[in-house]
Amino acid sequence: GIPDFKLEKHVLDRRLEQLAAEGVVFHTRAWVGGNVPLEDVRRDFEAILLAGGAEQPRNLDVPGRSLRGVHFALEFLAQQNRRTAGDWIDPAEEIIATGKRVVIIGGGDTGADCLGTCHRQKAASVHQLEIMPEPPPERDPQTPWPLWPRKLRLESSHEEGGVRWWSATAAELLGDEEGHVRAVRAIQVGPPPAFQPIPGSEFILEADLVLLALGFTGPVRAGLIEQLELELDARGNVRTDEHFMTSQPGIFAAGDMRRGQSLVVWAIAEGRAAAQAVDRWLRSRS
Repeated sequence: GIPDFKLEKHVLDRRLEQLAAEGVVFHTRAWVGGNVPLEDVRRDFEAILLAGGAEQPRNLDVPGRSLRGVHFALEFLAQQNRRTAGDWIDPAEEIIATGKRVVIIGGGDTGADCLGTCHRQKAASVHQLEIMPEPPPERDPQTPWPLWPRKLRLESSHEEGGVRWWSATAAELLGDEEGHVRAVRAIQVGPPPAFQPIPGSEFILEADLVLLALGFTGPVRAGLIEQLELELDARGNVRTDEHFMTSQPGIFAAGDMRRGQSLVVWAIAEGRAAAQAVDRWLRSRS
């Protein structure tokens, strides 16, 4: 779901070509635990490394969630990547911001990706709701070095435009007579961790498209994880030891699948470290 304006796909293509030249064999459209039986993979390989990401989106439990025009952020972003690549998009399934009033619920990296994509699709307006309070413009004295500084950060998408609402969340999604979203009833909230709604602070944002960028609750459980009966940690990610081994011998996990939604640099680092761990384990068995 990473947009091209943050990671151009020719960079990935170059790396994939390099890996293929080095002997890696890619099997596309292969859903292990679905159209590819898990038993076949376990029979043919001594070690399996799970690197499927953390794609289970956090939902929004408010009235009106089922209205048309309300979508998870990843649905919107993945479709735009396909569109940019020249793929055909079924008009009946099209999710596009062009000429629409957009409300993005969630203020993290995924929300910023949605914001930048909406700008490129020429949305009529974009509002973004962030439940956390606005950070200070300079480093917060309560987070001195070497702690990670708490301060306001702007992604390039925010510099391009849009309205950010801090300490705000959606209380209800309002629809029209045809079952399509028409507005978001939002409300200001107090500080974390309670985020108590503030009486009398409600406001209405007109919307033709609502994108849910509320983070992710871990990897998708259905299929591979359930069939392997893997243990999960308290956050719902695949539990591993210090050698990237899961609760099942010979089954490893790396990246977002074991650490939760994170950055691509972490995925690269964990992939390298996990590959070394798998190699050590295989050598110990030979």
